[in-house]
Amino acid sequence: MGQIIDGKAVSAKVKEEIRLETEKLKEQGIEIGLAVVIVGDDPASQVYVRNKEKACETVGFNSFKYALPAETTEEELLNVVKELNEDKNVNGILVQLPLPKHIDEKTIINAIAPNKDVDAFHPVNVGKIMVGNYDFVPCTPAGVMELIKESGIDVSGKECVIVGRSNIVGKPQAMLLLHQNGTVTICHSKTKNLAEKTKNADILVAAVGIPNFIKGDMIKEGAVVIDVGINRLENKKLCGDVEFESAEKVAGAITPVPGGVGPMTIAMLMKNTVKAAILNKSK
Repeated sequence: MGQIIDGKAVSAKVKEEIRLETEKLKEQGIEIGLAVVIVGDDPASQVYVRNKEKACETVGFNSFKYALPAETTEEELLNVVKELNEDKNVNGILVQLPLPKHIDEKTIINAIAPNKDVDAFHPVNVGKIMVGNYDFVPCTPAGVMELIKESGIDVSGKECVIVGRSNIVGKPQAMLLLHQNGTVTICHSKTKNLAEKTKNADILVAAVGIPNFIKGDMIKEGAVVIDVGINRLENKKLCGDVEFESAEKVAGAITPVPGGVGPMTIAMLMKNTVKAAILNKSK
């Protein structure tokens, strides 16, 4: 039976560290503000935004919420982003995705000032991650790295396999593992003999968005298995991209769903926002 990597516990520890840092910054006259913009009423997005507001309260940030109707035009949204870019009380800007279909996500992401882009989706920040000279890291891959670190696992020299190649998780995850001297393989829907690749992994990150896709017989004995997937089954239960029951018997360490990577994503968003406040203050 593998060690369960408790994302809730690690997330609470990270948030407590951020709360203490926020208190120290307040003593120096630095207030930290995070602006979250949501367009429309997507239920999952509403939940995420509420969780981000709660996290801001926990760590002592000022939280600014901009809830815009679904019919908001791209131009109107760009104007909101422009105002937030110029607002000295706002250190981090997060536009909740997905956006309504009539708004181009790339246009909006590119409009966010890179020094306030706490999601690290702006091309400038993506490029910095590539060369290893970054200020912000996308929150989910950053959370994965924190869980690996907290579990006492040294990435250096390990075979790391990522299943999924999205810009939000798969690609930046590969770069972060590479920066820590992991030997990285990225797998995707066109990968042949996938199980051969995954069975070679000392560290396996599943981020493919298919419920219970990775089975126990696809995992190397004693591997670290990080499940990024959050899928809702027909019976309304949440599950990951890894079939937990069969995987747990083989893995050396494994994250559950829920309670694994999920809580870390928001904790790392808070961490990025503190960093943005410090960077912006020094300019």
